[in-house]
Amino acid sequence: MAVHRTTVDLAAYPDLVMILLGMRVNATTGLKTLLGFGPQIAKAAQDVPDGLLSHETFLWSLFPLHAGIRQYWRDFEALETWSRSEPHRAWWKGFLRNSGGTGFWHETYFMRGGVEAVFDDIPKPIGLMRFAPNRAAKGGMFTARQRVAATNASSYGGRPAPAPVVTEREASGE
Repeated sequence: MAVHRTTVDLAAYPDLVMILLGMRVNATTGLKTLLGFGPQIAKAAQDVPDGLLSHETFLWSLFPLHAGIRQYWRDFEALETWSRSEPHRAWWKGFLRNSGGTGFWHETYFMRGGVEAVFDDIPKPIGLMRFAPNRAAKGGMFTARQRVAATNASSYGGRPAPAPVVTEREASGE
C-alpha cells in the first residue's frame, strides 16, 4: 500500500515562528522544579495566549530527565508580548535567580529567516550548541530580539524592542 503523504500550506503564516524549549534535570532538586512547572505550563498553553497556534510537549530523554515543548506562534511580536506577561515573566525572573537544579534552553526559528537560541545551566552541549561557536549571552546577545537581529538584521533589526523581562544587570545578580 502506498504511503499517504500530506503537506501544509503556510502562505497564511508569513511571520510564523517555531520555538523549541527544554528543561533538563541537573540535580535531584531539579526533579521537583521540573514537575512543578509542568501543570503551570500546561495551564498557560490551555489559556491560548494571543498568537499561540500550537503547543506540544514531549520528552527529549529519560536520563537525564529532559522535557521539551514545541510551540508555533503567529509572529515574533506575539511571542515577545507573551514572554513579558504573567505568568511567564515571574517564571523567568525566578529561574534566573535560582534554576532549582535544572537547566533551560530554547531555540527559535523564523519563517522569514534567522535563528536565535539561549542555553542556561546546560552542562553539556545540545542542539545548536553542539556545532555553533558558543558566546556569553551578554551585551548584544542578551535578549532574543538582539540575537535574532544578529542573524537576520533585515527582518528584525531596527524594530523597537520591548523591555526585557529581566535586565542584564538583574540576571548577573548585581
